[in-house]
Amino acid sequence: MTYNFDWSVLWSGQTGAWLVFGFVKTLQLSVLSWLLAVGLGMLSGALRTVPFALVRWCATFYVEFFRNVPLLVWMFFWYFGVSLLLPQIAQDWLFDHGAEYWAGVCALGVYHGARISEVIRSGIQSIPKTQFEAAASTGLSVAQSYCYIILPVALRLIIPPATNESLNLLKNSSVALTIGVAELTFQTRQIETYTAKAFEALTAGTLIYLILCLAVAFVMARVERRYAIPGMIAKSSAGIS
Repeated sequence: MTYNFDWSVLWSGQTGAWLVFGFVKTLQLSVLSWLLAVGLGMLSGALRTVPFALVRWCATFYVEFFRNVPLLVWMFFWYFGVSLLLPQIAQDWLFDHGAEYWAGVCALGVYHGARISEVIRSGIQSIPKTQFEAAASTGLSVAQSYCYIILPVALRLIIPPATNESLNLLKNSSVALTIGVAELTFQTRQIETYTAKAFEALTAGTLIYLILCLAVAFVMARVERRYAIPGMIAKSSAGIS
């Protein structure tokens, strides 16, 4: 059997517009989810190291609850389950403004927020105790110590593992196609169905993901070199899987 390659299907007709739309949607989904994940990760990661047992327990519950359930389950949960618990006016707004998109953002954000939390925690725990003691000796409260001293140092230490989690989030955005988000993988499948050219469509999607991930890795490598603290590196967290 001979396969006839036809790469022109990627830019002829409306297929090119589908690829561009999927590319943009993937970027939007990934950026919003990343912002949510970083916010949740920084908060819960810091709370897991404070000297208050109840606060640590609550942060640990968040991490263990969200990271130990498959992402696909969270996609379905946020789309089919959570929306039913909202007031009718909120449901109407969501379904008028892409409920599947916002469900995807929430699912990716809370799932990867739990994983980033472990990265943040490992960064904080790799900081010498003398840093905490020095902060306390200047009269700073626990919250001020974390805001002005501990977290800024930890963020500089965890750039490599944080980059890895960011790349995972970008690649996992493809799971959102299962709830109807028209991101890049969704659009490549649509092109495949429309043109019957699976190899060309999936190759295009693969290369776009590869370029995106390499670009993120390149930028983060530059950031790491710029802000690295000589002689310090975050310990690997055994809890990250």
